[in-house]
Amino acid sequence: MPAAKSDSTCRGPLDVAPAWMRQVLFVAGIYNLCWGLFAIAAPLTIFRWAGFDPLPLYPEIWQCVGMVVGVYGIGYLLAANRPFIHWPIVLVGLLGKVFGPIGFLIAVSQGRLPSSLGWTILTNDLIWWIPFAMILWEAAKAHQATVHRMSVPPPQRLLDPTGRMMSQLGA
Repeated sequence: MPAAKSDSTCRGPLDVAPAWMRQVLFVAGIYNLCWGLFAIAAPLTIFRWAGFDPLPLYPEIWQCVGMVVGVYGIGYLLAANRPFIHWPIVLVGLLGKVFGPIGFLIAVSQGRLPSSLGWTILTNDLIWWIPFAMILWEAAKAHQATVHRMSVPPPQRLLDPTGRMMSQLGA
């Protein structure tokens, strides 16, 4: 049985992401895990800091948000290993980080949330837009390079009239 190739010889364009991408996703993962755990352990604290009076009656809903944020954190940590392979996790994260602020703005405009809670949008969503978009752009380019590379047809085998390959005629 032939020896297995080492990792360094099996790497393709989808395996080689710049270190900054892995670092961004690692930091995003840790941040989301911490934020999620904080929301689960102390669900009313953010509302106290934002000056809510009265406090929400159902902190369990905020704890569920914390659970979702924590799960995103696990996803980002997994994606940090190979961002170009795990780009769907980054895409789902970016969509959440775009739609979250839209929902927040709608709630503020309808008077259902105070704008004082807006600082959470900056740290939870807006600061991640550019790096996540850049990761997705580079992942798309890497995938395109792989598709292009795979679509190149193999060289034609030149056969003589007897069915032998032309390279075998000298033998």
